[in-house]
Amino acid sequence: MFSDPLFIFAGIACLVVLGILLFGIATFARGGEFNRRNANRIMRWRLGVQFVAVVLIVAFAWLRARGQ
Repeated sequence: MFSDPLFIFAGIACLVVLGILLFGIATFARGGEFNRRNANRIMRWRLGVQFVAVVLIVAFAWLRARGQ
């Protein structure tokens, strides 16, 4: 399982989602002009990467269920 490239990509995508989420929360907590200008953009990036991560996870589970 850990040698499967799709599993590795899904794990990396999940870590990227976590990084973007933590960055967004940190800028929200700090407030200021940067947060006002970029809060929505940061969360849109998170949603996009989260979509990719979910697709990779579902593809991995589907391929594993088929025995490939």
